[in-house]
Amino acid sequence: MSEPSELAVRAKKLDAADELAAKRSEFVLDTVSDHAADAAGVYLDGNSLGALPVVVPGRMEDVVRRQWGSLRIRSWDESGWWTAPERIGERIAPLVGAAPGQIVVGDSTSVNVFKALVAAVRMARETDAGRDEILVDATTFPTDGYIAGSAARMTGCTLRPVAPADVPGALSGRTAAVLLNHVDYRTGRLHDLPGLTAAVHAAGAVSVWDLCHSAGALPVGLDEHGVDLAVGCTYKYLNGGPGSPAYLYVRRELQDRFDSPLPGWNSHAEPFGMRSDYEAAPGAVRGRVGTPDILSMLALEAALEVWDGVSIDAVRAKSLALTDFFLECVAAYVPPGTVESLTPAAHGERGSQISLRCADAGDVMKRLIAARVVGDFRPPDVLRFGFTPLYVGFGDVERAARVLAEVVA
Repeated sequence: MSEPSELAVRAKKLDAADELAAKRSEFVLDTVSDHAADAAGVYLDGNSLGALPVVVPGRMEDVVRRQWGSLRIRSWDESGWWTAPERIGERIAPLVGAAPGQIVVGDSTSVNVFKALVAAVRMARETDAGRDEILVDATTFPTDGYIAGSAARMTGCTLRPVAPADVPGALSGRTAAVLLNHVDYRTGRLHDLPGLTAAVHAAGAVSVWDLCHSAGALPVGLDEHGVDLAVGCTYKYLNGGPGSPAYLYVRRELQDRFDSPLPGWNSHAEPFGMRSDYEAAPGAVRGRVGTPDILSMLALEAALEVWDGVSIDAVRAKSLALTDFFLECVAAYVPPGTVESLTPAAHGERGSQISLRCADAGDVMKRLIAARVVGDFRPPDVLRFGFTPLYVGFGDVERAARVLAEVVA
């Protein structure tokens, strides 16, 4: 077992060799100059809300004062407001392994899950009207389950909650659509997107993936693995800001079959034709609904500039190194038997967070936050720590584990 001083020295060496270290300066974070070196804040909650990129405030001042304040209605054309959902979608596309023209930004994750799931059932029934079952990740974030239940009622389907590992055995000729999370929000477990997508397709069903806890943290490979539909938020690892708009991916080959249950005027082939009959626009645009939320959308666009020149493979490599190092530090510092990792040790099964089971976890997290180490608590006994490779360093990791040990001792 390494001594604390050895781990601190290693952390400095790892930070010095980190090819992504320069990205940290592009975010608004606590610095050593703000506090004593050992009291600078450590932010490990980017899996809930990403840090603020420094470029965003100035960009938003321009959006509010000039684009809205001076240009007003002209900004829909002159400032590119109208095309923002597709333009920003193109920024996100490389981060999830999608070619251009398949992602549209707008609405919330919940709304996009609803659109995708109902559309998936409708597509599945084009070739087999007897498909009357939706499988949903039994460990999913609650909202996905609520939405899936509503979609099932709307389409006359039976909803079956199934653990992701059990999906291949649960698929049948009745399955219309399958909604799965790429990374479990509680444990940080990474599910087998390629294998599960292939199994869904072999059963003749349509796959829908929730990427909220993977986009911006690890390679997804939507095109490579033939994912049909996918949704995700942008306020976690993509750092788009609280409540920033979500996105919807529709595989190119399915776009002319995508029948949205929310056919708003923004997805009409002639949005300003004001026709009483609905005709869906071509391409991913048909995933739009109503007027885009321009302020938060343009904040997201500015935030995405931090990804310029960044390889998602480099992000994944650092993410695994950070989480490995955190587990090593926890093992070295925290008294044995005090915490238990719920996150798989295998790299192929791990997202970019570590979840620790701990007695009195709620109180422990409060004390961690008071000591300027910010993670979050999930009832009844889980401490979650998210590792955002663009701004979290190895020194942060070492200090977080050391403070955790002090708090639980």
